Amino acid sequence: MIVYHGSDHILEKPEFHGSKRNNDYGYGFYTTENIELAKEWACSDRNDGFANCYELELDSLSILNLNSPEYNILNWLAILTKYRTYWQNGSIAEQAKAYLQEQFFIDPEKYDVIIGYRADDSYFSFAQDFVAGTISLSKLSEAMQLGRLGEQIVLKSPKAFSHIRFKEAFPATASVYFEKKATRDREARRAYRTARQANDNLDDLFMIDIMREEIKNGDPRLR
Repeated sequence: MIVYHGSDHILEKPEFHGSKRNNDYGYGFYTTENIELAKEWACSDRNDGFANCYELELDSLSILNLNSPEYNILNWLAILTKYRTYWQNGSIAEQAKAYLQEQFFIDPEKYDVIIGYRADDSYFSFAQDFVAGTISLSKLSEAMQLGRLGEQIVLKSPKAFSHIRFKEAFPATASVYFEKKATRDREARRAYRTARQANDNLDDLFMIDIMREEIKNGDPRLR
């Protein structure tokens, strides 16, 4: 597959453990199949950058695809609570994080490649609201589509890094792509505020329901 990595410089040889631990899935090399999104990420600090293009060979790699049918959004959220910082305190948030990690956490360090959502600023705030108990699971699932971020592909192991080959780099201009990223985030938040104000269904699940009823992986209500 062809993947892209947004950066402020050309990166011909990605380094294993060259990123920050508090990224969505911990240490790893974060890529996307969407060159436009990579250009946005490259300009996230208002500086010009590059969408570095690579060829990734997936054969013989162990892959955790969190968007495949056997997983649900809580598996993604459990990983997010493990690695991302600045979660809300109080309410049921601390108990919720502990429950998610106990019942839904899948260790990404056991895999070569992770495929799943990217928690940009808007996505992360949506996830925080669910963990704090202020929105339902159905509203969280709906909110995850608002930013139109698609999937990210994350290389997690030295073996995965041996399967990637640099092809070329495409310039990204901050005056264009920083504003594109900001506009998309604003639109997602605006749509989320509208969706949040809509009435909940009596059958909707909140984080407190999931804990009280001891809902686990495989429960049909999570689909």
